Amino acid sequence: MTEPKPCLFCHLEPENYVCANDLTVAIYDKFPVNPGHVLVIPRRHFPTFFEATEEEIVSAYQLIQEVRSILDEKYKPDGYNIGVNMGQCAGQTVWHLHFHIIPRFVGDVDKPRGGVRGVKPNLNMSQAER
Repeated sequence: MTEPKPCLFCHLEPENYVCANDLTVAIYDKFPVNPGHVLVIPRRHFPTFFEATEEEIVSAYQLIQEVRSILDEKYKPDGYNIGVNMGQCAGQTVWHLHFHIIPRFVGDVDKPRGGVRGVKPNLNMSQAER
């Protein structure tokens, strides 16, 4: 019987933190969608947003705001996508809750309209406009 792989996010080194607080840490994504792509990760191990405590959500929100300030200064993005993948069918590959903070830049995609709706490329615009 093979043992499960250790969680990538449970053993992060503090020198890799972009910033941190008591309940959450932020690191740069190793496979960034855009320059400055950051992950905000609760210190406690659990897989989904719905298992987070109110304190963990508030802590993540506070760190997301701090990350935004850092990215605004360093990268000067034109916008952001913030997302959470929950479940294999939603693209989750690491079973430890994490928030993607993705700086967006004018021209980084041809047609950004619909934002996160773009995860389903076959969605037609009449559905996306609802």
